[in-house]
Amino acid sequence: MNNGRLTGIEACVFDAYGTLFDFNSAAQAASDELGNDGQRLSELWRQKQLQYTWLRGLAGRHADFWQVTGDALDYALSSLGLERPGLHARLLDLYLHLGCYRDVPATLQQLRARGMRLAILSNGTPTMLAAVVRNSGLDGLFDAVLSVEEVGVFKPHPAVYRLAPERLRLAPDAICFLSANAWDACCAKASGLRVLWCNRFAQAAERLPEPPDGEISDLAQLPAIVCPPPSP
Repeated sequence: MNNGRLTGIEACVFDAYGTLFDFNSAAQAASDELGNDGQRLSELWRQKQLQYTWLRGLAGRHADFWQVTGDALDYALSSLGLERPGLHARLLDLYLHLGCYRDVPATLQQLRARGMRLAILSNGTPTMLAAVVRNSGLDGLFDAVLSVEEVGVFKPHPAVYRLAPERLRLAPDAICFLSANAWDACCAKASGLRVLWCNRFAQAAERLPEPPDGEISDLAQLPAIVCPPPSP
């Protein structure tokens, strides 16, 4: 970081859920059924979804993110007494139609116009990611959409973060990784990537090794920070 800028960046790689796509939008779209329980459901669903990825990784019992998302939803619906016919299937379908945050389209287009390469690096399955990218109107903006299914383990395993430099054929320090999850940002930094934490939810910093290179409150700040290498 130099004067608040990251220099020598050739690609920006984004986490998907919570960074580009609003995971709360599934429950919001089902507010006619969920009513005042929607936010509680969304928060518990997300909490268990992440817990199950970490627990499966530690136990060596991988299942893809679609199954994990469904299992977490089962738990959340049961815990909150919201088990109703058709609701589970409806919410899972809505997860394929998550809305992107308002700052996302313009930021991606601005970066593309400057010649920056763009990618997603996510726990999501290839099918899940293809659907949410298409349904949010972001088709054609990414050079690569990378799923943990290529390595068979969830974040924060180092093998996941190595996918970005390997697939983009760039040195790790030529990549800026963006995540709204502070733990994800720290672990990506520990794996050698340059990292900005997109602190969308004004959270406290994690007490983990390797803090990110910087912090932004939304992605609209990104184009002013990342700088490509100087022309030869």
